[in-house]
Amino acid sequence: MGGPVSIAEAKAHFASLVGRAQAGEKIIVTRNGKPVACLGPLPRAKPIKYGDLKGLYVADDLSLPEDLIESFYGKREK
Repeated sequence: MGGPVSIAEAKAHFASLVGRAQAGEKIIVTRNGKPVACLGPLPRAKPIKYGDLKGLYVADDLSLPEDLIESFYGKREK
């Protein structure tokens, strides 16, 4: 694992830095020697287990307001 990487170096080696991040490394990107960003792996998605959504309330009326529908489709002829 390497140390901090300047923006110029990150631009020049972006693909390899992404590969390192994908492999689990966190890479600190610096501007003028000061840390400004971090490139790292995405958190792994947790699978939903049966029962995880227990108690979740879903409204009985899932209709959309008429003005919202009109803003999407335009005014409908009646």
